[in-house]
Order: sequence, then C-alpha cells, then structure tokens
Amino acid sequence: MACAERTVLFGAFDRHNLGDLLIAEVAASMLPQPFVFAGLVERDMTRYGGHMVKGISSLAFGADSTTRIFHCGGETLTCSNVQAAIMLLDPVEAGRIATRLETHPEQREDFASRITGTHCHAPYVLYRKDFPVNSKEIFHAVGGADLDLAEPALREEVYAKLSFADYVSVRDRVTLEHLRKAGIFAKLTPDPAVMTRELFGYRIACPEAAEILEGFTAGYIAIQFSADFDDDRTLCILAGQIDQVCDATGLGVVLFRAGAAPWHDNLACYQRLSSKMNARPLIFTSLDIWKICALISNSRLFCGSSLHGRIIANSFSVPAISLVQDGSPKKIGAYFETWEGKPGTFHAQGIASGILAALDSAPAACPTSIYRNEFAHALSACH
Repeated sequence: MACAERTVLFGAFDRHNLGDLLIAEVAASMLPQPFVFAGLVERDMTRYGGHMVKGISSLAFGADSTTRIFHCGGETLTCSNVQAAIMLLDPVEAGRIATRLETHPEQREDFASRITGTHCHAPYVLYRKDFPVNSKEIFHAVGGADLDLAEPALREEVYAKLSFADYVSVRDRVTLEHLRKAGIFAKLTPDPAVMTRELFGYRIACPEAAEILEGFTAGYIAIQFSADFDDDRTLCILAGQIDQVCDATGLGVVLFRAGAAPWHDNLACYQRLSSKMNARPLIFTSLDIWKICALISNSRLFCGSSLHGRIIANSFSVPAISLVQDGSPKKIGAYFETWEGKPGTFHAQGIASGILAALDSAPAACPTSIYRNEFAHALSACH
C-alpha cells in the first residue's frame, strides 16, 4: 500500500504578524497540495486574511507516512520558548505574565512549556529526528541574525537541529555566516515576501485605502513602529521629524500596525504620537494582511520598524526606509545589507532626512527571480 504523503507548512503564523502570515501565503501559493498549516498552537487566523492553523503536537505522524516539513521563513532561529509563549497570549495577559516572570524567573520554563507544548529552547525549529524516517525537513529563508547573542543552550540546540535537516536556506549573510562557523551548509534566499506583488497583486485592494487617497490628495507616508519606541522622548522626536516631512512635502501620514501580537505594535503609542504632532495622522486600525498590503502599496513611502513592511513596499516599487534604535535586532540591517547593498536604517532623529532622500531616489530592485530559483531548489529537496 502506498505511503500517505503530505506537506506541513510550519512557522510562526499562529499569532498576528504581517510578515509571518504573508510568508505562509507565499509558500501555500507555490507548493503543490495537499498541505496543512501548522504552528505551535491551534489558531483561526482567517479573520486576519490567514488560515486555520493546527498545533504541531496535534498532528499524527505515522511510521509509514511521508511528511515534508517545510519551515516557512521568519526570524525563527532566535525565538526562545518563553518569547514564543508570551507572543501567543492575549496582549493584556501577556503584560501581566511578563511582569510576573521578571520577579519569578524560576517559573519561566514551566510557563512556556504549558503554552507551547514543548520544553525546547527554540520551539519554532523542529527536529528532523522526531519525525518518521521517510520525512523530509526543509528550512526555507529562515532568519537568525542574532544567533551570536542568543543563550548558548538555544544556539547549540538550533545548530544541532539544522545539522539534521535535508535542506537549509537563510535570508541574510549574517545568519549564513553564523551557520558556516557552526559547520552547517546553507544557501542564501530572499524573504518570501518579495513575491507579494507578483503573486497577490490581483487581490490586494481595499476601499479604505482608496478613501485615504481621496483624503490626502498629495499622497501619504505609511508609518509603523513597534511598542518599544513608546517612551516620551522618542515619540517627541518622531513627531518633530514627521511634521518636518509633512511641511516639506505636503504628504499626509497614516499609522498602522504590522503586528498585534504582544511585543509588536500598539495603538496607544500611535495615539500618543498623534497628540504630539502638528499634522494630524490617520490611524489605520485594520489587521487584515491584505488591507495592510494595500495601504503600503498605495503609499508614497513606507517608514517603519517592520522588516516585512519594507519588503512589501519594495515589491510594489514604493520607496522605503527602516526605523531602528540602539538595541534593535540585527535582522533589518542584515537583510537589506544583503539584498540592497546598504541597510537603509535610521534612528528616530534621522528619519526626516532619510524619508526626503528616499522620496528622491529610485526604489530598490526586488529579487523575485532569485527567490523563484531558490524556491525551486527547496522544493526539489522535498522529493
């Protein structure tokens, strides 16, 4: 009797993050069926434009089955079990739990394992040895730019797991070098989100984006930043910089969230920023990934701390810069240094000059053909 065959698309698309949800869509559109979406926990992400996601521990893997485990990108190599667990919580509960764990660090691992269902240090990195012998494990365009800063136990676990994989590709040269030093061969592949326009341009539209364009006749800048930019000093600097751009260009400003999971973006930060500005920005509240893509694609420029916000902008030939601060993860600079030859990153006090320069420059080229070639290599490794 023939063995059952299926593909499991595994990644961090069990919580709201624009990039992770979009990565799953890209893989699903390019992989042959049948397949199942899986994360650490079961979640219904359809209200955000995503899919029903199964918990990986709930899936049965028979000894005679042929399973292709396809890790779908994201900065998953450095995500700890505690981080994963907190980001899977309701934001209010996440804040309460994070505060408790600061004073009771001995509870961290027990808490994390109850949420994620695993005691692994790096839960979004599966272990080839845990699956039937007929299985194939592919890591596709994954990120781990900060592996050198990770806890030693997490880092060594990741290296051990990757050493058993059938195929590994990473999305930036920094991660590639980390793996090289660990003796792991990997290929270099652009992030799946570079395919956004090519694969999904036909479905990226929303009435709200059209209405915004009517309200800002000169156009608008799409701005996003994570909750760790929420101190008053940073918000005051951002307000002054954005007002400077508005005065110089006549452009409007639309603030949006690229992620609503804990430790991502916060509407309260945008409201506080708005109160400090002379210009009055519009706060875009939809969390539907396709509406967010429409907002970015119709903008004159994207500025934000989201890696994928900038990649999506580039896919639509929209100029873009990245907002960073001291202590920001290295993934943004590493990625754009790899694929654009320069990081294009700016601290809060420099975004006005960065935006004005980007508006006068040609948008970066989008490496879609490179991605298609590398995806084909990953797909061939599944067979």
